[in-house]
Amino acid sequence: MRTILLPAAALVIALPACAEVSPQQQLEQRYERALAAGYKALMMCGALAHSQAQGAARTDRHVTQWELTGIYPALDPIIRTLPHTVVQEAGQIVRVEVEWADDMPARFATYSRDTGCAVQPIGMEIPAPSTVPDLPPTQATPDLPEIVEPDEALAPVIATAFDGTYGEHSRTTAVLVREDGDIIAESYAEGFGPNTPQRTWSVAKSIAATIVGTFQQGGIVNVNQSAGLGDREDDPRRAITVDQLLRMSSGRSSDTPGNRTDPMYWGGASVTERAGDWPLVHPPGTVFRYANNDTLMALAPLDPFKDEPGFDGLFQALGMNATVAERDWQGNHMLSSQVWSTARDLSLLGQLHAQDGVWEGERILPEGWVDYVSSPTGPQPESAYGYGASWWLMRGMEGIPDDTFAARGNRGQFVVVVPSRNVVIVRRGEDLAGMGGFDLEAFTRDVLAAMED
Repeated sequence: MRTILLPAAALVIALPACAEVSPQQQLEQRYERALAAGYKALMMCGALAHSQAQGAARTDRHVTQWELTGIYPALDPIIRTLPHTVVQEAGQIVRVEVEWADDMPARFATYSRDTGCAVQPIGMEIPAPSTVPDLPPTQATPDLPEIVEPDEALAPVIATAFDGTYGEHSRTTAVLVREDGDIIAESYAEGFGPNTPQRTWSVAKSIAATIVGTFQQGGIVNVNQSAGLGDREDDPRRAITVDQLLRMSSGRSSDTPGNRTDPMYWGGASVTERAGDWPLVHPPGTVFRYANNDTLMALAPLDPFKDEPGFDGLFQALGMNATVAERDWQGNHMLSSQVWSTARDLSLLGQLHAQDGVWEGERILPEGWVDYVSSPTGPQPESAYGYGASWWLMRGMEGIPDDTFAARGNRGQFVVVVPSRNVVIVRRGEDLAGMGGFDLEAFTRDVLAAMED
């Protein structure tokens, strides 16, 4: 079955010729269209396919309203004008195609139940229907427990997370609070629920650090050793350790602050092609520069194990059964951003850290690992938040214990861990880009205060 959705207005695929637009500007406009098409294909594929796998019903229109609205300013006016096709086989989504130019194949992202969606390179030909294998029907999802309603003290704070109180242009999709390991409150926007996965964005960096921790616990990696960057032993980048990559202090250059990595995320370039070759501009360990590339290269020592079940063993151990770490089209994990997970699953990640890395009596993370990731031992960003090993620190914030740390991601993805209170707070969102976002500090303070009443 093929599901096709077209915009109300007719699509003009060919770029208009204009004497006032330079060849370089035309090239940039064309590239932005290609990126917008890749963004839409990957995001639509992920939102629909992962929800389908969890038995959650979402529609193209709902995904457009949330995931595809208020995104990067350069792509936002383009993305919803591009027609897309959802391709299904045996009742399951296998890919999403997006048209963008009359002289190039549609951009498309393919779906695998084990590895999620992967956007293919610009210009890749769409496979013929006969090459798409039939998939077995989706396994039945067990009935989920009822949503846990907040008590009278927490209810007003949870409600205000959805009404703009913590940011005029914020758009909350889910809030969940755990105390002493138990869910004590959760709430969801219309069309979202306990079994609705969303992209974690940079919360994936904290997941990546946790996976590194499981391999250190197994004696396979040591964060204080070289990450092995560079092709030769005398390459100065060999001095960069896994720890420095996790702390965003590799000393390497990157394209922009924050390192958008659009060629990888939306263009179809591989991690191998793009993330490892940036040159040094500072001595390793001396300057903080937030970069997706550093997270991706922190996993380089684990590359020989990427196809083994143990790589995603963290998810199985914690029962994060709705979480999928996606890969690029060549099979490399995109753990700087591209993980899909539910609020409940992310709360389990937080709970593992609230319990010092021990889960059901088994040590998942090395002893002292939680102190390690939540300590500002490297160079620090110029912000209210400090930085540990791929977790943000909330020290010195009024009304919030100093041991609090958080995973933070684009569009308002937050997992807050308060070990001294054994509290985990998850907030998911689709906040409008460049509009101020969601005030996590105020929300955390208000939730903790309400729990004391």
